[in-house]
Amino acid sequence: MNRLYNIILINGKILLAIIARLSFLLSTESKLKKFAKGQQGLIKQIQAEMSCHKNNPTPVIWLHAASLGEYGVARPIIKQLKQRSTCRIVLTFFSPTGYEALHIHHPEIDHIFYLPLDTPKNARTFIDTIHPQKTIFIISEYWINYLNELRMRNIPTFLISAVISRNAPFFKWYGGLFRSSLETFTHFLVLNRQSGENLQSLGYRNFSVTGDPLFDNAIAVASTPYQNPIVEKFAYGKDVFIAGSVSDRKDLQLICHLANRYRDVRFIIVPHEISEEVLNDIKFNLDGYALCYSECDADTDFSDTQTLIIDYLGALAFLYRYGKWAYVGGGFTPYLHSIIEATVYGLPVAFGPMIQRKVTPNELMELGIGQVVRSEKELEKWFEALRNEPQQLKQIKNTALDYSRSNSGATSNIIQILA
Repeated sequence: MNRLYNIILINGKILLAIIARLSFLLSTESKLKKFAKGQQGLIKQIQAEMSCHKNNPTPVIWLHAASLGEYGVARPIIKQLKQRSTCRIVLTFFSPTGYEALHIHHPEIDHIFYLPLDTPKNARTFIDTIHPQKTIFIISEYWINYLNELRMRNIPTFLISAVISRNAPFFKWYGGLFRSSLETFTHFLVLNRQSGENLQSLGYRNFSVTGDPLFDNAIAVASTPYQNPIVEKFAYGKDVFIAGSVSDRKDLQLICHLANRYRDVRFIIVPHEISEEVLNDIKFNLDGYALCYSECDADTDFSDTQTLIIDYLGALAFLYRYGKWAYVGGGFTPYLHSIIEATVYGLPVAFGPMIQRKVTPNELMELGIGQVVRSEKELEKWFEALRNEPQQLKQIKNTALDYSRSNSGATSNIIQILA
């Protein structure tokens, strides 16, 4: 199985090189194009950047996150690691979404790279180059060759915010390779007790139930002063529905139907990925007038505009403060995006039905804060029940804020284990 895995990765590397050479055939915004280009010459780029610190004795801590959403877990951990001791942070991303949002400037992170493909050679070279003292993987990253290389070198390796469910590959007949990857971790920091029990059933007791650092990150963002004159002018005196991380066709159908049904409500739509095709698709499906953020300035007249489309990355967690209700995308795929970012502002939040990989959605539904919706009709029914109910919205807000506060503090728990 390991041999087959390596054959797939090595052939994937060849395929990406071909795609990079033919990238002129792909649109500028293509995620595949960005990923293929990012992998080209990546090892040499990393070696060149790290060579400037060749004789620097400051210990390196390597964190890996799949994308921008997973970075929400890493962010408060990085901040506390920097506060507690002198260290250099190397952060890697698999997805262009995370890399592009952060690589230009981030004062708490010393080096940001794409993660080179998980071939045996790349794993050896990358770890030789960055020399991590310890490594932290976020949520569900199981890169077999990197993990094996870290174990062979006795480098402490942690999996943070893990959810180990019975539906995971570890419990499937084909999951041998994934089960073996668990052996490489020094310690698992899981979100809930059920994940710990599932690890125990596989023979692992090196875990701690620590909670979710996403609450700490989202609370920090919500309490950070933030001003956006364009959004503030658009939202001033209006009830605003925030549709965050709109990811696929089903998300788009639901949100555009709701906007078309309630023309007196203003909508802010934040796509998960920005491309000309996505932006045009949103506008095409809206009956009311819509503007992209990049088309606006402080003098824009929004009197006839129903929808503002945010066509840049990294703002969503701040923008929820302007909303009264929220919808979070990704729930019609296995990758529901962060509903915590809306919850910490006290917003009622709807999302699609595929929530098996998350703990928070079920808890929010039990508290009356969150709601699964499967169709345009279900989203409309949920919204209609809340639209003109100020007392209910106030109760939801108080419950959501209490829930968020009660779940804070996970970062400190994690840091004590990492130290």
